[in-house]
Amino acid sequence: MAKQTVADLKDIKGKKVLVRVDFNVPIKDGVIGDDNRIVAALPTIQYIIDNGGKAILLSHLGRIKSDEDKKELTLKPVAARLGELLNKDVTFVASNEGQELEDAINAMTDGQVLVMENTRFQDIDNDFGKRESKNDPKLGEYWASLGDMFVNDAFGTAHRAHASNVGIATAMKANNKPAVAGYLLEKEIKFLGEAVDAPERPFVAILGGAKVSDKIGVIEHLLAKADKVIVGGGMTYTFYAAKGLTVGNSLVEEDKIELAKELIEKAGDKLVLPVDNVVADKFANDAKTETVEGNIPDGYMALDIGPKAIAEFENVLKDAKTVVWNGPMGVFEMDNFAKGTLAIGEFLGNLSGATTIVGGGDSTAAVKKLGVGDKLTHISTGGGASLEYLEGKTLPGIAAISDK
Repeated sequence: MAKQTVADLKDIKGKKVLVRVDFNVPIKDGVIGDDNRIVAALPTIQYIIDNGGKAILLSHLGRIKSDEDKKELTLKPVAARLGELLNKDVTFVASNEGQELEDAINAMTDGQVLVMENTRFQDIDNDFGKRESKNDPKLGEYWASLGDMFVNDAFGTAHRAHASNVGIATAMKANNKPAVAGYLLEKEIKFLGEAVDAPERPFVAILGGAKVSDKIGVIEHLLAKADKVIVGGGMTYTFYAAKGLTVGNSLVEEDKIELAKELIEKAGDKLVLPVDNVVADKFANDAKTETVEGNIPDGYMALDIGPKAIAEFENVLKDAKTVVWNGPMGVFEMDNFAKGTLAIGEFLGNLSGATTIVGGGDSTAAVKKLGVGDKLTHISTGGGASLEYLEGKTLPGIAAISDK
């Protein structure tokens, strides 16, 4: 997908550059729990200010349902953290529309950075409904009018058509102004796109998580693209039921059993399911556990893959040249059922000569917990966006950017 990028921008000096970033970070009592998404945006911001541009940043944060939510979901602490990371003053404007914002932008000097308030405040601060998340064209046009060029660097929201990404890009292009991808978005397009469309083989996909219904499209798409698709996590047991195995109290989507049968028949030996599982008598870290092969006994639920499954999965992965991993192998948030997820993360961290791409909250958390993140080729910043990209869907935030 050949899209224009920030490197294609000419004569940035003195220009007002709108940048849609993804600063949707965890915040509690004004304290940021994880600043990785802020760090991921630094190369694009640094490029703009190093070249004399005025960087005007837009981001959402959380889900805004009432005025009460606004107290916890202001971007003010994010702007402060960004200033620390850039080692320079960052202006925060406690609004995202109106005279205060316009005056602050007009007062900017070359190389300055400004963060406006949470774009999703627009979903409640007006009489017109959810202007940001419903992509109100007037709002997109207003934000576009504040800048000379637009850079979208928010992959995490690329699967959503919002005013702050698609709306601004559409308005910019209508006025013959640049609308390009930032370095982070470019990196996501490169690694996720190439991994699926032009992988070095063998190409192995690892899919975990709770529900088949969440990943039907991904499974179908990757079965057509990958050499092997490893399935773990809660959705395993819908496939078990489709194969006629007993599943005890394990998570099963009854309405997806027939679909799972079809996928098994279509996949042949491409689909790899765990041969054994760690089962428990209740959904709790202190549950009584056993490791069983095949059928899961009554009164027990499977909460992690077993040691034989780990060994088999590692055997499939050992010769892989491209690996995409999305989703945990078990109930990762409980230490006693995190072994499968951590084992896969550690194996990928030590897999030499392969392109390794990880996405999804729990699988990303696993590689960070293990400290192997820097050994992987790419850790995606988008959860839903990376899934839809792996499914082969066109993401509106990317489609709206100007082609090369």
